[in-house]
Amino acid sequence: MPRIDLDRIEQRNATGYPAEHAALVAGRWVRRLGPAHGLSDFGVSHVVLKPGAASSHWHEDEDEFLVLLAGEAILVEEGLRTPMAAGDMAAFPKGDPNGHHLVNESAADCIFVAFGRVPTGDCHYPDIDMQWTGGAYRHKDGSDF
Repeated sequence: MPRIDLDRIEQRNATGYPAEHAALVAGRWVRRLGPAHGLSDFGVSHVVLKPGAASSHWHEDEDEFLVLLAGEAILVEEGLRTPMAAGDMAAFPKGDPNGHHLVNESAADCIFVAFGRVPTGDCHYPDIDMQWTGGAYRHKDGSDF
C-alpha cells in the first residue's frame, strides 16, 4: 500500500452550509483521503480544526469513528463535554440521535482522522437550527433557508 502524501491532496474548507451557519466551520480544513486513493466502500478524511472551529452533526445511516492525531479538542455531546488529546478516539453509531461535535477551544490547530462512509440519509445538527434532508439544508421545522 502506498504511503499517503497529504501535501498532494487538496485541503478544502468549502461548505454548503447556509450563510448564517457557515462561520461555525470556516476554520475546518478537510482532505478527503478515500477518493484520492481509490477507496469507495468507506470514507476517510484528514481534518484540521483551527482555533475556534467546530464540526457538528449526527447521521441516520453512517457509523463514524475518529482518532485525534494532534492538539486538543472538546468533544461536545448532548449534555456532556469531554476533553480529547492526541491518541484519543471516539465512536458514533449510526442512528444514535446523540448529536456530537468537536470544537477547538485551544490556541493551536487540532488534527484528527475521521472514518465513515458516504451517507445517503438525513443529517442532523442538534446545536443549531439546521438539518440536511431531501438533498438540501433546511430549518428543523422543514422550511427552506
